[in-house]
Amino acid sequence: AAAGLSYVGGYVISTYKSYDNFLQDKYALLPAAIIICVAVVMFVIGLIGCCATFQESRVGLRLFLAIILLIFIAEVAAFVLGFVYREKVKTDVQGRMRSVFQEYDGKTSESTVVDYLQKQLRCCGVKNYSDWTTTQWFNSTGNNSVPLSCCRQDMKNCTGRLDQPQEL
Repeated sequence: AAAGLSYVGGYVISTYKSYDNFLQDKYALLPAAIIICVAVVMFVIGLIGCCATFQESRVGLRLFLAIILLIFIAEVAAFVLGFVYREKVKTDVQGRMRSVFQEYDGKTSESTVVDYLQKQLRCCGVKNYSDWTTTQWFNSTGNNSVPLSCCRQDMKNCTGRLDQPQEL
């Protein structure tokens, strides 16, 4: 379990680099860091449990049980906090995404991140393709289109025009 949690925490941290323009602060990595810390603690606790069992120590087994109960309480608290703050996180991320989309020009590193995000998640805009109609890029192109990263991957001749929404 500790190895699995370590993998998840490491994966989240490595994936963060692709999406860091959409997250305003570094606290977005806090859950991943907590997951890795919990994995280390679980490994140590597992060793304590194994040693206590091997030596048939009642004190060691009671200590092991107390630590397991504390971890369970911490996990329940983390779940409750995640559930309570999910809307705040959603609102913050959407607001930051809208501001990054407003700065899109097709040339900067932020633009590359937007294109990458839309291709990876197979989406267009924050909610849908109509989000692009309020951006500076949409107005400056003058051709009533969205970036080509909005195009469906199975559409070969997609131009990103809004009069062909089935291609987006």
